[in-house]
Amino acid sequence: MTGQLLIGDVFRAAARAAPDRTAAALGGQAVSFAELDDAANRTARALRSRGVGRGSRVVLWSATALESVPVFAALAKLGAVFVPLNGQWRADEAATVLVHVRPTFLVVDPGREEDGTSLGEAIGCEVATLEDLVRLAASEPAHEVDAAVSENDAHVVFYTSGSSGSPKGAVLSHRANVLRSLPGALLEPRGAMVCPYPLFHMGAWTIALQQWQARDAVVFVRSARAQEIGEAVERHRATRLNCVPAVWNRLLRATSAGGGGGHDLSSIRFADTGTSATPPELLRSIAGALPQAQVRVFYGSTEAGGVTILEHADMERKPGSCGVPGPLTTVRVDYEGRLWVRGPLLFDGYLDDPEATAEALVDGWYDTGDLAEADDDGFLTILGRARDVIRTGGESVAPTEVEAVLGALPALSDVAVVGLPDVEWGEVVCAVVVVAPGEASPDLADLRAACTGKLATYKHPRRLAVVDEIPRTASTGQVQRRLLVELVG
Repeated sequence: MTGQLLIGDVFRAAARAAPDRTAAALGGQAVSFAELDDAANRTARALRSRGVGRGSRVVLWSATALESVPVFAALAKLGAVFVPLNGQWRADEAATVLVHVRPTFLVVDPGREEDGTSLGEAIGCEVATLEDLVRLAASEPAHEVDAAVSENDAHVVFYTSGSSGSPKGAVLSHRANVLRSLPGALLEPRGAMVCPYPLFHMGAWTIALQQWQARDAVVFVRSARAQEIGEAVERHRATRLNCVPAVWNRLLRATSAGGGGGHDLSSIRFADTGTSATPPELLRSIAGALPQAQVRVFYGSTEAGGVTILEHADMERKPGSCGVPGPLTTVRVDYEGRLWVRGPLLFDGYLDDPEATAEALVDGWYDTGDLAEADDDGFLTILGRARDVIRTGGESVAPTEVEAVLGALPALSDVAVVGLPDVEWGEVVCAVVVVAPGEASPDLADLRAACTGKLATYKHPRRLAVVDEIPRTASTGQVQRRLLVELVG
């Protein structure tokens, strides 16, 4: 061990303490901590022989695959920077980010070899498929690589898409990633945790590191379908599951309808959610379906890490809240209602983008871009994105506030609220809804009646659009409001 907070040490320590324990699983595959550490060492040597070293950027453009895990660990041991891309991106989408990253090495799915080769030639970097890299690593010795790594070195760059705008690369150091995933001073047994997030998403690797620091298993899935999640929980008797609200809704519907193969979810002891607005009704539904579980809400971001937590005991007395700040995190709400965060969990800035970094990080504080309010007990409620606020007739409306009311209507399976331009009002509140199967489509009067007594009149929707699907981000399910305005405006 080095005395610094290094991601490579997480794998070294777990391999020594629990070599035969499962570290990661996907479908019918699994790898132990000893096997993972050996594979990471071999992969590190294979990559170093091809010019990858401290500070090199290595891009992984792949769907979820267990072979990605040794790559993640190997780069940490080398002091190189891991840059995962969305495996569903088209070649032109990946090219935009690759030009910005300027990687030393590009690793792709076997099915993307042709696209990867073309992109590698265009930007001047070596390319290999995951299968090729596994074969190259197999011929290398499994002992540790000798590399100088600092806890302040960049460890990962996550490209954040958010609800709109071009993606930016959020840089996280070894130190920040270790601190974000600390399991606590005592390593009580945790049990396996199912992770439905894709491997280009910060949440997936944070969940994995939390499990690995506690020396327990993370179970990846190839998609967030209810069937696959239920199968993973049952197969590994998982005690923990973290899903975005949209996925929890999907899982609960499958369970109540007898879908998902009738999988047994009774092993779950911690049912976590967050990343987007979480209606109190959903939390009650999770608690009802999983009475043995603690239901918790987390709020955070790629840039800030975990910011707040709403514990199970506070769920009913603080409906709609995302809880209180977690350890190592300080928050403040400014005079405009914007939420700022400070602490050692923050990212280092945006990759090669000093202007965006200076805008987001001011005197050690990170501007979340979210509007929030705090009650007398210090519990925070997120009102919405500052840029998403609807200005109507001189008043301000947070879309998530209206969505929370309309989302309780049984006739709707999904709902989003946006502002549409209006000559008289500046903007008007527009409800965009997806009608639940077998239900009649509501009219505008129905929606306004649902808001009566719960919201001020100026927050009631003045327009209604019925759609087949609401566009959301792939990783966190956030509403893509700008795209939605274009679709219904």
